[in-house]
Amino acid sequence: MKKILITGCGSGLGREAAFALAHRGHYVYATTHTEEQANKINTLNKKYNLPLEGFKLDILNSEDRLKIANLEIDVLINNAAIGNSGSVAEIDTNSYRDTFETNVFCPIELTQIALKQMIHRRKGRIIFVSSLAGRSPIPFLSPYCATKFALEAIAPSLNEELKGLKNVDIPVILIEPGSYATGFNQKNIAKQFNWMKINSYFKDTLLSLERKQYMYFKLTESSNFDSIIDKYIKAVEDNHPRERYISPSSQGAFIKFKNIFMKK
Repeated sequence: MKKILITGCGSGLGREAAFALAHRGHYVYATTHTEEQANKINTLNKKYNLPLEGFKLDILNSEDRLKIANLEIDVLINNAAIGNSGSVAEIDTNSYRDTFETNVFCPIELTQIALKQMIHRRKGRIIFVSSLAGRSPIPFLSPYCATKFALEAIAPSLNEELKGLKNVDIPVILIEPGSYATGFNQKNIAKQFNWMKINSYFKDTLLSLERKQYMYFKLTESSNFDSIIDKYIKAVEDNHPRERYISPSSQGAFIKFKNIFMKK
């Protein structure tokens, strides 16, 4: 049994992973962006009576981040994320700043707090939930993709750094989900059209652009979450974890093929 803290459990893969790991006997701190989301998780758990505790941890809030300072955590899963979208040529750069704050900078700060106790105990595990979009960029979704590309550099760097500490066993792992039907992708896409419909270089082709983006995820999204939740479990439980866990495997294979053979 491990004590696991997961961020971003209010919905989607975070919530699914929290309950799946608790079902396996781990004690899970299922943290959420709001009190309302935490209350829903705790109410739902009354039905299952699992070793799971929901509480608000808004990773953007420095006081909330400090809530973990006195918790004994064996595994930190940095799962919380937001998306943003639009053309690089005209998007408000604050959209990049906001997305990096949530997806990159605050997870680093949370990780540093968790590492203080892990390094003291000489063991632990850090998991960053990246994305296959961090391996292959998607046009008009660069604010989100860029943050995941950043995690692809940060996690391996930290992993190698921690190997340099004597008698310390703290692997740093990436989980790279492909497209899953959680509703996240549609919310991400929709943000750009709030302002691109008013004024954009691409205004004349906006309808076809919108159809193309929604169709892309309609064709690629998987509604079977079991494959990716299995990767969360393996990342937590494997005695000798991989540096990366990818799912669906078909999407991962396509991205690998694309990056090798489809470069212009």
